[in-house]
Amino acid sequence: MTATLTPVLTKNWGTDKSWTLAAYQAQGGYQALRKALSMTPTDVMNEVKDAGLRGRGGAGFPTGMKWSFVPQDNPKPKYLVVNGDESEPGTCKDIPLMMASPHTLLEGVIISAYAINAHTAFIYIRGEVVHPIRRVQQAVSDAYASGLLGKNIMGSGYDLDVIVHAGAGAYICGEETALLNSLEGLRGQPRLRPPFPAVAGLYTSPTVINNVESIATVPSIITNGKDWFSAMGTEKSKGFTIYSLSGHVAKPGQYEAPFGITMRELLDMAGGIRAGHTLKFFTPGGSSTPILTPEHLDTVMDFEGLAAAGTMLGTKAMQVFDETTSVVRTTLRWTEFYKHESCGKCTPCREGLWWMIQILSRLEAGEGKEGDVDTLLQVADTISGKSFCPLVEGGVACVTSAVRHFREEFEVGYTTPAWEYLPYAKSALFPSKEVTS
Repeated sequence: MTATLTPVLTKNWGTDKSWTLAAYQAQGGYQALRKALSMTPTDVMNEVKDAGLRGRGGAGFPTGMKWSFVPQDNPKPKYLVVNGDESEPGTCKDIPLMMASPHTLLEGVIISAYAINAHTAFIYIRGEVVHPIRRVQQAVSDAYASGLLGKNIMGSGYDLDVIVHAGAGAYICGEETALLNSLEGLRGQPRLRPPFPAVAGLYTSPTVINNVESIATVPSIITNGKDWFSAMGTEKSKGFTIYSLSGHVAKPGQYEAPFGITMRELLDMAGGIRAGHTLKFFTPGGSSTPILTPEHLDTVMDFEGLAAAGTMLGTKAMQVFDETTSVVRTTLRWTEFYKHESCGKCTPCREGLWWMIQILSRLEAGEGKEGDVDTLLQVADTISGKSFCPLVEGGVACVTSAVRHFREEFEVGYTTPAWEYLPYAKSALFPSKEVTS
């Protein structure tokens, strides 16, 4: 990892009116686009591929390679779709990025669409986040007015239209094929693959779907070059990224750093655990990733380091919990979320998560039956790997990893309610106030 943490994606977040076109251009905005349009689409694609940029949405698939899967001999239109449906519990990087600097994303969209020979791009944003939607819409409008979108962009002969689409708030639409169904006006449910989106995606045409942060990183690669980008990070996880820290930390927020940083270093940047408390467990990439404990503080926070620790980097959402937190209550709330957000298409997800909630609810209430913990693991094993999409894996991973690290606390639920074993008021971030009439 490089010694110096130099902000790239977040460097202009503190600039006055950073979301405006004028402020963005004052800091060199859209110069990367000008450079990209002087290159061939293939050269742009190869620059991103050789830089080693990997998807920032969770899977970590090489971005340039994903672009190369688009069959250029297919006569149908090519589409670029940006996945801004950020809804993984604890994740907070794409939304502030769109809020603070929508033109960073938009410049990346134009360059990326140019690289795959797409003339229409969609930015799909979670419907509840009204302010970022308006910011991106305004950025698109200003870009059209300035000749950065539409016909003959910067006199290059390249045309591109960008459409901002607000989703309806379904977690499942973060899954790329469910997102495509939603864009087409269909129920947001996953599609059977193959065919893969690169071959038959939006409107059965070749489609690339990338995360907001992935696309927003592209302009910096074009400006500074592949060698600059790949010099940061680790051998297989190149570059920089935004880590989100929330929960029982002194200074929750977004922290940009190269891959290779450890959780201990990130916690130091965030001021450490709240005063007077100690770390109990944390999620490395949102609630759908297996939890980690203090013994993992020096684990390298990149794709390979976390895989070796038995978990995933995911969306880099570090939810941090101190010793006052009930792991039973936490996993129950997470599982309730996944059950609520299940589209109901397949039986393992629809039924399995429901049964896990019944067992977890008994354990939380201190009404568990002897053997409930084993039954919980059995249900998790039964549904894991058998659902139509990865949603169920999130509900399984958070529970099985919690039991692995804190089985005794779950077994306390045979006799003692979780709220008595670990009073919930002590873990609250904001003390409750009695309401008086």
